[in-house]
Amino acid sequence: MIATPFWQFRTAVLLLAAAASARDAGAHPWHRSGRSPVAVEASDRRDDAPAVGVPPPPVDPRFRLVATGTPDRVVTDIEASFAPFVKQGTISTRRDERFFFVESNGMPEHPLMVGIKAWQQQVPLPQRYVGENAWRIPLAPVPATTPMSTKNRFLRGAIALAVNGVPIFNPLNNRGEDAFLAGELDEYGGHCGRADDYHYHIAPVHLEEHVGTGMPIAYALDGYPIYGYDEPDGTAVKGLDASGGHEDADGNYHYHATKTYPYLNGGFHGEVTERDGQVDPQPRAEPLRPAMRPLRGATIVGFTSPSSTSRLLTYEVGGRRGTVAYVLGQDGSVTFTSTDPSGRTTTETFRPRRGGRGGQPPRPKDGRALPPRPRP
Repeated sequence: MIATPFWQFRTAVLLLAAAASARDAGAHPWHRSGRSPVAVEASDRRDDAPAVGVPPPPVDPRFRLVATGTPDRVVTDIEASFAPFVKQGTISTRRDERFFFVESNGMPEHPLMVGIKAWQQQVPLPQRYVGENAWRIPLAPVPATTPMSTKNRFLRGAIALAVNGVPIFNPLNNRGEDAFLAGELDEYGGHCGRADDYHYHIAPVHLEEHVGTGMPIAYALDGYPIYGYDEPDGTAVKGLDASGGHEDADGNYHYHATKTYPYLNGGFHGEVTERDGQVDPQPRAEPLRPAMRPLRGATIVGFTSPSSTSRLLTYEVGGRRGTVAYVLGQDGSVTFTSTDPSGRTTTETFRPRRGGRGGQPPRPKDGRALPPRPRP
């Protein structure tokens, strides 16, 4: 047998790659099929291959025949989705080859808390979703071999991130009850958790007023976008799967908001890691004070910001009003002055624990550091 010279072999490989590229010109193949090159690698890997989320071993560049970079369209789409709130200065974003990172304080631009009828006496406090504690969205979502439902799973933490930087939790609360039907949510579908962290439990369709119709209002933590009640072109939504999503004509998968349960993604079409009942890794809220108890019969009727650092929440119980006023200190402390319906007033000041609101955000559980923020 006569050995083929290496230069002839390399030329043949390059010609085959060029022919494949010409055949697919005009559209990315992963846009048509809904599977990225990363997805193909993940779904076809052997049982002894590294788990999803673990960086693959380095590949000798001499044998790398096909590039697996993030599609430009994906980057453009996700940057455009968050752009209105970047312009407002309420969030900041950055990315690397794998993830799109969103930094925010978790506080939305709309009125808060009004309308809640099942209140645990929590109030919205800014969070430090920054640095290594920023939100991250996969730029190349990997379709799961077996999609995971959020029905009675993922009852802790967020399952998606709204384009205004506010996390979205499972529509079911941590007891497995529909938070909307239980009266726990305000007029915008949100409330505060045990760490005084504000978050939504249903799709924030009001964000279409900011981003425009036809744009995503959120991204699930598996990397797929969530649209409003209609398709991006304004037509009616049809044929949603068990996860609350479907593919468009080009093979791009996305979720939709619905007016009844599950309200947004009812599961994860893409691969995610579940640990301790939540998607892992994800940012952590930082509690400043002990979790409060439910106040039976209370309805929140007002929430105002008398100044840039002060807030006033007003509630009613049995026709009588109570208030919670609080002031944010420059050192991260918060002073609460509460007046109950009987007129009794108490004042308490809570300061961040060492390494808390004034310190460094916790490192993600997988140990990887996020890329540094670009210098201005």
